[in-house]
Amino acid sequence: MIYLKSFKLSSHTVNNPNAYPYNVFRNIAGEVFVFTTITVLYGNNGSGKSTLLNLMANKLDITGAEGFTNQRENNYPLDYMMACSYSLGENKSDGESDQIPHNSVYIKSEDILYEIKKIQQEAILKEGYLYQQSKLGYTKEQLEKLNHSSQMHKQIEIMKFANEKYSNGETSIQIFDEYLVPNGLYLLDEPETSLSPANQIQLATEINKLARFFNCQFIIATHSPFMLGTLDANIYNLDAPLLRTYKWTELENVKFFYDFFKERKNEFE
Repeated sequence: MIYLKSFKLSSHTVNNPNAYPYNVFRNIAGEVFVFTTITVLYGNNGSGKSTLLNLMANKLDITGAEGFTNQRENNYPLDYMMACSYSLGENKSDGESDQIPHNSVYIKSEDILYEIKKIQQEAILKEGYLYQQSKLGYTKEQLEKLNHSSQMHKQIEIMKFANEKYSNGETSIQIFDEYLVPNGLYLLDEPETSLSPANQIQLATEINKLARFFNCQFIIATHSPFMLGTLDANIYNLDAPLLRTYKWTELENVKFFYDFFKERKNEFE
């Protein structure tokens, strides 16, 4: 399913060479990203992957966006975002939609690490559990009663046991299982964080299934060769001087891995 069809960067330029985020995208000002069901934003650190995802999340008002606020004389971030534009899907018969699903979300790598940290802290476990119950309709009186109940104690012990039983990577997979549901637009910033190569491939395989069979669309920032080689995606290389799509085997980071193991081939034989 195509919810977000394209996103156009601001074509405006400024004289200040350090003005963020103008300086990040100065070489591709005014360029348009065209999205498929899975689109990857590839690039090394500082290439603008995370900035671009956050721009889209803010422009679309998607949960998880880190807001751009003008502070004092620094009007650059918000001004840049306001000058960006986008188009939604139009032709429903071709698997498009002109609405962004309400459950769409922008998930950053630090969000996953924070969720893992929450699982490791009993006080935050209790707070999170009570918050979940409030979303289910519990009143303040019911929450207060639950806070001092054996049910609460038992639930916290179960979650603490789960934390001891599972690694950070396994916990990450569980978190993605909860967040990634059918009929959603998902902006994922380096989702491979904390995941082993095998789990990266598992996650990428699940994303392929969600995109193909469950009306999901993904825009993913990553430079993991395991994700890049598994995802059925169009790949934009933000390190390149011109904006175009690439095969995963053409990317610098992937070639680096290939050369590394190729030079050590005899050690595997």
